[in-house]
Amino acid sequence: MTLPLQDKKFVFLLSAVVLSVTLEVLSLTGIDIPMPYAPFVYAALILGFGYEIILDGIKNLLRLNFSSISVLMLLAATGAYYLGEYPEAAVVIILYVLGEKLEDIGVDNSLSALENLVNSAPKTAMVKDVGVIPVEQIAVGTVIQVKPHDQIPLDGTIASGDTAVDESPITGEFVPKDKSKGDTVFAGTLNKNGFIEIITTRSAENTTFARIVAATYEAQNNRSESQKFIQKFAAIYTPMMVLLALLLFTVPVFVMGRDLHHWLSQAISLLVISCPCALVISTPVAIYAAMGNASLRGALVKGGKYLEALAGIKAVGLDKTRTLTYGKPVVSDVVQNHTDLEELLACAAGTEIFSEHPLAQAIVDYSRAQGFEPHKAEKFESIVGNGARSVCRSCRENAVLIGKPDFIEQHQAVPHSVKEETERFNREGKTCVVVSCGDEIRGVIALSDEMKPDSARAIAQLKDLGVQPVMMTGDNREAAQYVARQAGIDTVYAGLLPEDKSQTIARLQKEYGPTAMVGDGVNDAPALAASNVGIAMGAAGSDTAVEVADVALMK
Repeated sequence: MTLPLQDKKFVFLLSAVVLSVTLEVLSLTGIDIPMPYAPFVYAALILGFGYEIILDGIKNLLRLNFSSISVLMLLAATGAYYLGEYPEAAVVIILYVLGEKLEDIGVDNSLSALENLVNSAPKTAMVKDVGVIPVEQIAVGTVIQVKPHDQIPLDGTIASGDTAVDESPITGEFVPKDKSKGDTVFAGTLNKNGFIEIITTRSAENTTFARIVAATYEAQNNRSESQKFIQKFAAIYTPMMVLLALLLFTVPVFVMGRDLHHWLSQAISLLVISCPCALVISTPVAIYAAMGNASLRGALVKGGKYLEALAGIKAVGLDKTRTLTYGKPVVSDVVQNHTDLEELLACAAGTEIFSEHPLAQAIVDYSRAQGFEPHKAEKFESIVGNGARSVCRSCRENAVLIGKPDFIEQHQAVPHSVKEETERFNREGKTCVVVSCGDEIRGVIALSDEMKPDSARAIAQLKDLGVQPVMMTGDNREAAQYVARQAGIDTVYAGLLPEDKSQTIARLQKEYGPTAMVGDGVNDAPALAASNVGIAMGAAGSDTAVEVADVALMK
């Protein structure tokens, strides 16, 4: 939490706290420092910094409303001042005022980054063949143009152009991402170096950026359960302590005939020591400080009660794709069969470059990453659900067939060694592609969903905290088990439909206790809603997941 040390009033308040507490400690240790006009100095401190709480206490006292904590603060400070315990009177008021100020600072800090984004968001956009108009007037499906180094005004899909986009305002990732035709872009992000045309997919009030803003402001109105408890506690505690102090004074004095001054001092002392300053101010300060720190680390928490719920979590359900993994296939293994690596990869990439399938793109990317440009191919044909064929100009055998092992076997014999490799990869949850040129099997390319590098570390930390991690995925069991072994997860539920995930959450709650759910897609929404704390993986995830979740991870 950043303290506003440039605020003179806050600096004076800190100085008053240091002075009052120091004098109080010295007084308690029997060291009295002569200070001329001490009553007036302390009165100035109390009135200067605590006038709001004092006025509120007076108003409630005149209304005979003893449920307000300000009444207790007023009576305690007045009583201590009457007894000549000036440091105590000042400490009671000033510490309370400091707590309220720190709470305000926590709220301001948690919103400061958001407000900066709101102020910097584009208010207009260049509409193709029309000109510059306010973003609120732009309908979904409109083509807008964005120049280099300009912010993107609306969510959309790139219709033309190539660029790199700084998505740190949305995802927290400071490395610009390459974008080209068909890629999704978000309002509030920065177009770095290319002229692009975008087909808008959301109106101004429904962009990812706008949803984050709305969720954050809503979070500030979502008070924690402890804060509500403190308010209820004060409503009972204050009148109870006032009544007890009255009894402590009236019974000995008026019933038992004891010394008035002595028992008045005792009653006032009771009021002073009963001031629950630490209890009343600690919860909001801790909650807002934690929310502010979380936001700086890329986690949007939609209310203090979710922070408190996280502290009691005993199990966490984790989706696999895009939660533990990147959700993008990459080449993990290449097995050659009587051919060299370049011929295998370049031949496969030459065919796959014509395909729009994610696996095909992964093979092309891998081939280029190894320094092998795709071979020139023609007469490409996609066999839906099985693979593809083409005629390669560079290969010794022109006919190229690439696809699932079963599909290749329908056209030619597959060596036993190749079958063994494909079976091994299948057991590991990987996807296999067999490459054939002419009547020869050139090799096998295995692809998998790459696990994020910090997933295993996060799982280990959960276990160290005594939290049970559980994988919940719609993928097949082999793929789920493979990722689970890498991540260190022992319990796996695979092949789940959305309703199955919510039922699994209920089962975990019954078995372990309070359970959190981490996911990113629409299929995770029921489980996110059913869990004690739903955590969405990034603002770039599905609308439903981010809206249903209690915490959104921006990084």
